[in-house]
Amino acid sequence: MATLADVFSRHLGSLESVTIALAKLLPGKESSSRARSNDLRTSLSLLTATGIIFRSELALLLIPHTLLILLRRQLSLHSIINSGLRGALIGVLTTVPIDSLFWRRFPLWPELSGFSYNILHSQSSNWGTSAWHFYLTSALPRLLFNPLITILCIPLCLAHPALRRPAASILIPNIAFVALYSPQPHKEWRFIVYVIPPLLTVAAMGANWIWTRRSKTLIYRLLSLALLGSVVVSFAASAFMLAISRLNYPGAEALNRLHALAPLHLPPGTQPPIVHVHMDTLSCMTGVTRFLQIPPSSPLPPSAVGAATRKPTHGAAEARSREIFYVYDKSENETLLLDPLFWERFDWVLAESVERVIGRWVIAETIDAYAGVKIVRPGEGSGMGGDIESGRDEKGTRAIGEVVQILKKGDWKGVLGVVERYGRLATRGWWVKVAMEPKIRIMRREKRIVGQVMGGDW
Repeated sequence: MATLADVFSRHLGSLESVTIALAKLLPGKESSSRARSNDLRTSLSLLTATGIIFRSELALLLIPHTLLILLRRQLSLHSIINSGLRGALIGVLTTVPIDSLFWRRFPLWPELSGFSYNILHSQSSNWGTSAWHFYLTSALPRLLFNPLITILCIPLCLAHPALRRPAASILIPNIAFVALYSPQPHKEWRFIVYVIPPLLTVAAMGANWIWTRRSKTLIYRLLSLALLGSVVVSFAASAFMLAISRLNYPGAEALNRLHALAPLHLPPGTQPPIVHVHMDTLSCMTGVTRFLQIPPSSPLPPSAVGAATRKPTHGAAEARSREIFYVYDKSENETLLLDPLFWERFDWVLAESVERVIGRWVIAETIDAYAGVKIVRPGEGSGMGGDIESGRDEKGTRAIGEVVQILKKGDWKGVLGVVERYGRLATRGWWVKVAMEPKIRIMRREKRIVGQVMGGDW
């Protein structure tokens, strides 16, 4: 269950360190033997430290690179062991004190705990499993994205004698890492993202070979044009997917909307008002992070602390927004979620399934999320307002000024609507539509107030 915060803080941080380490392993660098050895030792130390601090699976990346160095006699076994010990010492002395301080547990080595939970106790499969070939047949093609990388550039490097040796030196240990990781049942693209820079390096070698010979033969000229076209198409497709990817985080949008709605439905007589919020698993998996929770600007009052700690739950956090104190809860315990008393403490709930929320609640809003792409035929409603069956908009052409205003507001759904409206005018009603479906319900507790009917506003 990875969040964006986890991806940015751990995976991108480790990716940068791994990329620097792998760059020092690149063959063909013009340097002295001593400088080359120093680069190799630095790379092994950096990979070891990064694995200890950020991601324990990097041990599987370190193994094939170390074996290749040893088989080629680029470093002695003694030098390799010293490099590993140096990196391990740096990693442990960095992660244990810092993480122990922030988690308030000593001694704490997070990656060792994660390795024990996921590998030794085989709990990673709780988050889903994939076929053994998932990385090779699905994850890598999607990460590389441009199909010419896998069907042209990399095969060319392996086939041409002048490129084969340096290409194999880069490919073999990185593909071996993917193969070593493939038996692990739970698979995610972020676990193997470290091999993308090396694979792109080999692809660049093949692309450079084609481009520098474009004037020699017609085949090279056509292949060069194909490479240029693939870059343009890949860029356009990436930009489109970037816009769509924003629709994959209904949890984040739901929490932001809750912060806007809560002040409008405050119970009277609470000074300061305290709002208890429960966020379910799907909400937390689709964008809810501590970065979106409103941080406290002052300590909670004693009454709020008592209410918050009456039944402490995992993941509870307190916050204050202007004159509102928020108490967040992310409990996942199934037994606890079946207890009606558990739900009585909450004022708002973000939930995927209304049936799992016990009590009397009002659905204040429903947040939609991306549900795929479908082809819209002429005559089918656009869902954006207006009839485009005949290629005409019943409301007439939207003024350019209105389009600019939508773009300035950052209303991505509005932007997609405008693109669809004018796109269908050009295609006579045909369109590829982004489908949406309800995902997260923002639920507000019903409260009876004297003189009001049950279910009315607070």
